[in-house]
Amino acid sequence: MSTEIDTQDGGDDPGLVTKAYRTVTPGYTSHGDDEMNAIGWAVFLGMLVLLFPLLPFVVVVWGVSKVIEAVTGDTGSQE
Repeated sequence: MSTEIDTQDGGDDPGLVTKAYRTVTPGYTSHGDDEMNAIGWAVFLGMLVLLFPLLPFVVVVWGVSKVIEAVTGDTGSQE
């Protein structure tokens, strides 16, 4: 059960807080998320280890597409 306390008399402005509620939960204080940072770095490094061997293939495909683009004179812009 909460107890309502009027913190401002009158005023019909909907943007202002007019009532405060008492609660048994403690207030929130900001803190660092070191555990989640460690998990994020672990996922990133895992993906890097898995995808790094594919990098030469990506470079070859990119290079071939640039050569084909240069030979055909296609710049990719449509007029």
